[in-house]
Amino acid sequence: MSVHLSSQKIIKDWIDYNDHMNVAYYLLIFDKFGADNLNRMFKMGEESAKSTGMSTMIVETNITYNQELKLDDEVDINLLYFDHDKKRLQYKMEMINKKGGYLASTFEALALYVNLNTRKVSEFEEEKLKIMDEFINKNQSSFVNENLKFSSKLKK
Repeated sequence: MSVHLSSQKIIKDWIDYNDHMNVAYYLLIFDKFGADNLNRMFKMGEESAKSTGMSTMIVETNITYNQELKLDDEVDINLLYFDHDKKRLQYKMEMINKKGGYLASTFEALALYVNLNTRKVSEFEEEKLKIMDEFINKNQSSFVNENLKFSSKLKK
C-alpha cells in the first residue's frame, strides 16, 4: 500500500534519443511532484523557506529505474514510507505507470532540516514534529519499510 501524492504526464521535453524518459527527469518528478508536496504538507516547503528561512535539503538518495516510461505516459507518485528524527526526514516514493499499472521507479531520500540564514542543520519546531507525527500515525498502516537504505541514519 502507499499514500498518493500526485499524478503527472510525461512530456516531450523529458524524452531522450532512446525514445524514453531520460533518467534526469525521474529525479525531477520525484522532487517536484513528490518531495515538494511532502514539504508543503509538513510546512517546510517554498513558503517556509521564504517566510521563516527554514527548509529541507536532500543529502542522500537512492533511485531505481524499474521500467521505462514513454511520451504521454501518466504516472502516480506515491509515498511508500516516511519517518523522521529531530533534524532528518527519510522517505521513499514510487512512480507507477497508471495505464500499465507497473512500477517504473523508486526514490528514497534522506533530508536535513536547515536554517537557510546560517546554512546549518536545525531541529524541527514542535509544530512540525506534531504535523509529521500525526501524518505517520494516520498513514503508518500504508507504509512499506522493506529495502530501506537510510533507516540507520535516523537518530531516534
